[in-house]
Amino acid sequence: MRPRATFIGTAPVLACRPSYLSPLAWLGLQAAALWPHGAWMARRVQDGSDEPLGLAALALLLMLLVARSHTLRIAPHTGWLAASALLTLAANAALLAAPPLLCALIGALALAAALMAWLPARGPRAPLAGLVVLALPLISSLQYYGGYPLRVLTAQLSAWALQFAGIAAERAGTSMLVRGQLVIVDAPCSGVQMVWMAYFCACAVAALTALRDGDFLKRLPAIGALVLVGNVLRNSLLVALESRPQGLDADIHQAIGLVVLAMVCAAVAVTMKGARHDDLA
Repeated sequence: MRPRATFIGTAPVLACRPSYLSPLAWLGLQAAALWPHGAWMARRVQDGSDEPLGLAALALLLMLLVARSHTLRIAPHTGWLAASALLTLAANAALLAAPPLLCALIGALALAAALMAWLPARGPRAPLAGLVVLALPLISSLQYYGGYPLRVLTAQLSAWALQFAGIAAERAGTSMLVRGQLVIVDAPCSGVQMVWMAYFCACAVAALTALRDGDFLKRLPAIGALVLVGNVLRNSLLVALESRPQGLDADIHQAIGLVVLAMVCAAVAVTMKGARHDDLA
């Protein structure tokens, strides 16, 4: 290892990394150390156990890192690098006893810590760390653990919204009784996919517009509120139309869902848009 001297003001700083390895190469080595988790993720997507949405997050992350490779630190932040090493050891050791998803989550945190070590301090780091987590195959697990309470919440809020609009509606478990007809609030209506899409858009827009980490974190709670409002709006419209004697055509059902999703993503983009900085472009 050959130390390289850089100067900040008049004080020399030693950059302790080999000159023949770029920051991207070091990040590649970090990812290679987590290969068991990457292999599990690939199998989970390939066998249909989960949806391949995480590939979009991974592709965007790689694109941003390559495009901004010239802004990466000459020498990594040692604290974040140490955290990355410890989390990598923990993730691989956890494979002996813990569920694969939990191990992969620890591995994602290890990779996120490595990113923190190399990314410039004044650039968008939290959104990129968010993309690392979103690259995991999360949808099925989120649906399993969070789908039911989200369906109950959506059904109750939709019932109140329809009552406010003058339509007879009440919740019955995860279903709704509307105009005397029982309408099921099924798994897709829980909003889990909308949650993923909204936070993906939040991370993408924040990273592309160089939103500061502090501003990004302050705006995250608003994303959850937008998702909740959008999901209740979508469910209320669909339930009201499904409860009619003529029902609702499947294509129109899908179209309404896509329009509301687009509206939520647009609102997220407006919320997260930051001021772009030329030195981070």
